[in-house]
Amino acid sequence: MPAYKAPLRDMRFVLHELYDSKTIAELPGCADFTPELLDSVLDEAAKFTEEVLFPLNQSGDLEGCTYENGVVRTPTGFKAAFDGFRAGGWTAMASAPEFGGQDMPIAASLLVEEMMCASNMAFGLYPGLTHGAYLALYHHGSAALKQTYLPKLVSGEWTGTMCLTEPHCGTDLGMLRTKAVPQPDGSYSLTGNKIFISAGEHDLAGNIIHLVLARLPDAPKGVKGISLFVVPKFLVNADGTAGARNGVTCTAIEHKMGIKASATCAISFDAAQGWMVDAPNKGLRAMFTMMNTERLSVGIQGLGVAEVAYQNAVAYTRERIQGRALTGAKYPDKQADPILVHPDVRRMLLTMRAYIEGCRALSGWVAREIDVLHRTTELEKKTMADDLTALLTPVVKALFTDLGFEIASMAMQCYGGHGYIRDHGMEQYVRDARISMLYEGTNGVQALDLVGRKLPQESGRLLTRFLDPVLEFIEANNDASMAPFIAPLAVALEHLQVATGHVMEAGMRNPDEVGAASVDYLRLFGLVALGFMWARMALIALPKADEPFYRAKLGTAKFYMTRLLPQTAALLSAVQAGAEVMMEFEDAAF
Repeated sequence: MPAYKAPLRDMRFVLHELYDSKTIAELPGCADFTPELLDSVLDEAAKFTEEVLFPLNQSGDLEGCTYENGVVRTPTGFKAAFDGFRAGGWTAMASAPEFGGQDMPIAASLLVEEMMCASNMAFGLYPGLTHGAYLALYHHGSAALKQTYLPKLVSGEWTGTMCLTEPHCGTDLGMLRTKAVPQPDGSYSLTGNKIFISAGEHDLAGNIIHLVLARLPDAPKGVKGISLFVVPKFLVNADGTAGARNGVTCTAIEHKMGIKASATCAISFDAAQGWMVDAPNKGLRAMFTMMNTERLSVGIQGLGVAEVAYQNAVAYTRERIQGRALTGAKYPDKQADPILVHPDVRRMLLTMRAYIEGCRALSGWVAREIDVLHRTTELEKKTMADDLTALLTPVVKALFTDLGFEIASMAMQCYGGHGYIRDHGMEQYVRDARISMLYEGTNGVQALDLVGRKLPQESGRLLTRFLDPVLEFIEANNDASMAPFIAPLAVALEHLQVATGHVMEAGMRNPDEVGAASVDYLRLFGLVALGFMWARMALIALPKADEPFYRAKLGTAKFYMTRLLPQTAALLSAVQAGAEVMMEFEDAAF
């Protein structure tokens, strides 16, 4: 049976030491969020995720969701867990106080989100999609829509969805066909079919609020003709309660590889009554408010699954005895040595650890910038934070989920054949992790976003928001004690700069060069970003190396710099190889 303990020590290191949590209280609206309060939140989240959500993870996967005549039931225990989740105020964490929220900083709420993803990724999708719907309405909805829906979404009495994909279109939303016809009362009648709708139907809440992309009758073609509508499962009475059933029906649930306890639904809208969010034909702008948040959350899914898979791999390699160490028996009193003594097993464990702790540090940086973006009144700081989060969002989504799947697979490898059977839980983590590379825009789409949109945006200004602090750090800490960390980072940063120049120049001649380089470039960028995180963490750990926690930090940092960061050289070569070898290959030969 697998186990999970929230990695509170490392989370506190990121929250308090790497980014100084005292500065959170200095942001407008954050005076109450002292380090002590944030610690108590993490403690309570750890207790709930370990004791309530994690025990339902395997059973929820085995039972899955069931569908009958339009009704979807979640696995045994999920309803009670959701009720407890709501009663504990977790649905209101990062929402505005005016609608019943706690206004918690993202720097803390993202760590809670990681615990949820690690303990029960499928469960986390229900409140996760709800918060995304909340954000879209909060930033783009009218005062009337906000008052009608946000208090119930924040309290968890109602949940939310995001309805984009149709059977014939996913990433290319310009092809969507769902229609919205204006009605005399100012509402709209929506007709069409959506698929892959996470939490589209379930038994956890009294109403489900769908945010739906659709076209007006006179809408321009393509993405310029998309509008966003709020369409409740049950229409809302004048007193705010759920009333008559709307024309919204779940026609099926998907039978999936993983996250089987999350209801992934096909939804039919048949003259369903809805109300426009934002302005006509501006729906994509409003939906991207939701999608960008979801992309960060999906990245955290990859991190969460990686963490729980790593924890169990470590436990197994300590217990499983097999063979002897190459240098002689380490445990002569036992029939064989634990497999932890073998170099390749240690390589896998350190690879997992280095990526996980690096990603947690990077997500902490992004979270802090989001807090600055949303709360500061200083325009320059707001612009800088907006630039950096826009740049790093596709990196977090793609890198974290790529690594999440790789780490889950590596953790299974540590188990040998025992990892392939259900009992140990590893095969579920591999299956669950795989979806995160696909939804909210496949990782190839994220790479195109980074290289094709974010790099050239504002004449390269977004990229300087990342490069400048890395260069400043290298210059400020280029001494003997930091040499093992600064020298490899400087080399990798040069690889990134050369790759950037190549992509920008070659892409101007031939757009295929951008597409051909994008995935390798994003991985190169991500490795440099993690290298920057590890150098920063090493600087903190060096004077405290007599303590086991910081000594382990330094050891992991050295492993990252010597064994993982050098991949940037090979990635640079791949980027420079260009598009010709791919694009000149004859279609018929595939």
